[in-house]
Amino acid sequence: MRKIIYSICLITCFVIFPNVTKANVQVSAENAILMDQSTGRVLFEKEANTPTLIASITKIMTAIIAIESGKLEEKVKISDKATITEGSSIYLKQDDVITLEELVYGLMLRSGNDAAVAISEHVGGSEEGFTYLMNEKAKWIGMNNSHFDNPHGLDSENHYSSAYDMAILTKYAMENPVFREISSTSSYSAKSRDYPWINKNKLLTHLYKYSNGGKTGYTRAAGRTLVSTAEKNGQTLIAVTLNASNDWQDHIQLFEWGFKEFPLYKLQEPITFTLPSPSNHSEVIEASIKEEIYYPLAEEELNQIHQKNYVVEEPLSFQQIGKRAFYLNGKLIIDTAIYQTSSTEDNSQGFWENFWQQVHRFLGDTSD
Repeated sequence: MRKIIYSICLITCFVIFPNVTKANVQVSAENAILMDQSTGRVLFEKEANTPTLIASITKIMTAIIAIESGKLEEKVKISDKATITEGSSIYLKQDDVITLEELVYGLMLRSGNDAAVAISEHVGGSEEGFTYLMNEKAKWIGMNNSHFDNPHGLDSENHYSSAYDMAILTKYAMENPVFREISSTSSYSAKSRDYPWINKNKLLTHLYKYSNGGKTGYTRAAGRTLVSTAEKNGQTLIAVTLNASNDWQDHIQLFEWGFKEFPLYKLQEPITFTLPSPSNHSEVIEASIKEEIYYPLAEEELNQIHQKNYVVEEPLSFQQIGKRAFYLNGKLIIDTAIYQTSSTEDNSQGFWENFWQQVHRFLGDTSD
């Protein structure tokens, strides 16, 4: 093989999480988690991988699928089935016509079960078709302790998730700017209504000034469930509590603890440096890292970070030649690409030469 890897196999995975630091924080929830949004690092957990009932925080999945459908501007005709759905409601009437975007606002702010069914029928063709999409999305995200049986979260033996799964779902959803906008909205006036919808998330509306989104939930069997996000000093945290008697306080306490104990530290800034050439150790090559890297760390972890470079003999696409990996207590936490820096002429020639070599290897030698 021409692409011999220097020192060790090139690292392609992004994060292997170190053990969660013990927290001096107590929560009323039966299951809970606190996660850093940008890195996915788990800062606190309590029975976070146990599958259980989740109630209306289900609607985070319903919302992101609706948003990603690209149909938000489409008009939805409300079915009788949607109007008779039990539980929380935005009081849709049969044959009402309302945009999908308005339904998503009603879903997230007022937790409308009728909105959830109307969304599922329009996007998935039927409630059953939509739940298939939900479960496929869950598998793709890596929600290994979850199964969805409906788009609203009413109790079912086959409808469950875990605190960890709901955190990684929220992490995924928060990367979508439309979801972030809807989730962070305190009040919304739909054209089809003569009154505004006020968000049920009290953290967002008045309890916690750093709150910037989330979703509430409740059924008698599930208890109070809550997903919320908060941003402070450029850092966003995700909190999930399931079956919590005092969820508002749980989330405030978790956020305050997390922001204080695990702030983001800069591990890397853009830099140009030299490396021994992997093909000829007597020579050096000029390399660069193009992005800033931040990671949430406790103060006592700062002196436990070390880094290592991994380089391949031949540049990969766009002149990437390897990775700089960062370790905490010997465990990989994050990495970033290393690029070879050279003149424009050499860079272009090397890229296209490597490109056509790969084409010929794939197609075979076509010469006579």
